[in-house]
Amino acid sequence: MRDDDRAAGPGPRDEPDDTYLPIAEHGLIGDLRTAALVGTDGRVDWFCAPRFDSPSVFGSLLDAERGGCWSIEPVCQVATHNQFYFPDTNILITRMLTADGIVEVQDFMPIRRERDPDHRQRLVRRVVNVRGRMRLAVRVAPRMDYGRASHRVERTPDGVRFTAAALTLSLRASVPLETDAGDARAEFDLPERASALFVLEAADDPISCATGMVDAVVAEELFEATVAFWRRWLRQSTYTGRWREMVHRSALTLKLLTHEPSGAIVAAPTLGLPELVGGARNWDYRYVWIRDAAFSLYALLRLGFTQEAQAFMDWLTERLRTAGDGHAGPLRVMYSIDGAERLPEETLEHLEGYRGSYPVRTGNDAGLQRQLDIYGELIDSVYLFNKYGPGISHASWMDLCAILDWLMEHWDTPDESIWETRAGQQHHTYSRLMCWVAVERMIRMARQRGLPGDLGRWTTVRDRIYHQIMARGWDPRARAFVQRLSTGADSPPPDILDASLLLMPMVKFVSPADPRFLSTVEAITGRLVADSLVFRYDPKESPDGLLGTEGTFSICSFWLVEAFARTGDVEQARLALEKMFTYANHVGLYAEQIGMTGEHLGNFPQAFTHLALISSAINLDRAMG
Repeated sequence: MRDDDRAAGPGPRDEPDDTYLPIAEHGLIGDLRTAALVGTDGRVDWFCAPRFDSPSVFGSLLDAERGGCWSIEPVCQVATHNQFYFPDTNILITRMLTADGIVEVQDFMPIRRERDPDHRQRLVRRVVNVRGRMRLAVRVAPRMDYGRASHRVERTPDGVRFTAAALTLSLRASVPLETDAGDARAEFDLPERASALFVLEAADDPISCATGMVDAVVAEELFEATVAFWRRWLRQSTYTGRWREMVHRSALTLKLLTHEPSGAIVAAPTLGLPELVGGARNWDYRYVWIRDAAFSLYALLRLGFTQEAQAFMDWLTERLRTAGDGHAGPLRVMYSIDGAERLPEETLEHLEGYRGSYPVRTGNDAGLQRQLDIYGELIDSVYLFNKYGPGISHASWMDLCAILDWLMEHWDTPDESIWETRAGQQHHTYSRLMCWVAVERMIRMARQRGLPGDLGRWTTVRDRIYHQIMARGWDPRARAFVQRLSTGADSPPPDILDASLLLMPMVKFVSPADPRFLSTVEAITGRLVADSLVFRYDPKESPDGLLGTEGTFSICSFWLVEAFARTGDVEQARLALEKMFTYANHVGLYAEQIGMTGEHLGNFPQAFTHLALISSAINLDRAMG
């Protein structure tokens, strides 16, 4: 029967601000459809269902009072929290040590096999008393639709059901549950070596939510099947280098950020986590950036995960097939998981943001920008897939030729480029670099496979871009390639360094031994680097139209490692990589940025960072022999 309705909207605060865990104090679990963040204190404080980009069910990461969470904790004081992944899996173990004993929470989302037609979305939490006699308190407090929608709570024979207009959650438990103000609660004793089980299942309607008693035998079977799934997947990796643990954790994280039904790869599973605590640079990253996904494809191919590469190519083929000719270009900068092009930005006015970091935005207006660099990153990934995979189809080649025809006419125009600035379009050197990559890789593919193409025209344009970068993207005063092109032959370019230009030798534009690149690395190291941490650019020198400051970009730090390795400074590269490893969180995950005191900033974990870690480790291994 109905116990209570929970209405959305502000209410009295029942938790202090210090209940926000540091961003880094989280691990990630998922089922290749969505993901959840679990804090070191045993709280699930971020979970969207049924997809990565669905509204949140638990969102206390963005509002301690109104966001909702699922907590499991001893009633007594906890002395120490520990968290780790069950070896070679994405099953997360959180241990809480007290004077009365030790309790362990095993969190996972069951996956039995690849593309399982019978997959059910479940979040399983198994609580095990390792030592002593423990009394535990559980609170399941969903807040549907980012805390905006009301829900109804009903008792069921084995638990409770939370029902809202668009989503139903069925909670089954091995201990009695009580309902209170729209939440479910339990307090119970757990003898030594005993366990308690909680299973939360998400469905579109109440009928689809399974019923039945919680069975410890079934739970163990789900655990073992999920362990087997992750280990079977990881065995495909061809990486045997020096940093196997970090590389494989990054690969497992990239897999978690893959939406299996579509093949899409999201940039991060979160929204609104700030680039500066209390600041306004808070974005929604739960979408597919063409750039990020293209780099992810490269990383997965390098590790031997060809099935994921094929799945993403299938997703990408659909985007190529439907490419138009909008004001920003035939392709969008980002898409939703299922390929939607419009992702309007909206502010969730009722949420205070992580530690007061307001506004909290869903959607992302950067999708409307012109970012010419995406064509180079996209075509480079297709080139690698064509080289190391089964090869692209005739239809895909013709689609790419049509896109290149558009780029031929528009490469010499201003854009917002890789960093998605909001200060107006500029002539970015990095965008020219990636336009060169797009044309050059199309020429390579045509020659390697004898594919049709206007090679004479393509070669002419490729060389024009090259000479423009060398003439107008090089600043003889700074002795470096700089962020923006000069306006003409007689005017020097603005003296603004940009860490994205560390990629120049990686995309084969210049030799890593070229004096111009060597001096660019030296200039970036002197002005944008602090103890191996790299700022993407200096907002004071290059205003980006946004208020506040930001941390160092972890992907740029890994690019610096690779630049050192390619220029032959192997010792410096190894030292920088080892330093970067110290900035990972306790389970090997990275947010988008690192602050100057080592705190993680921005959305978490970020695919871009983990793919750069993989690339830098592989290339440094090669350089070291």
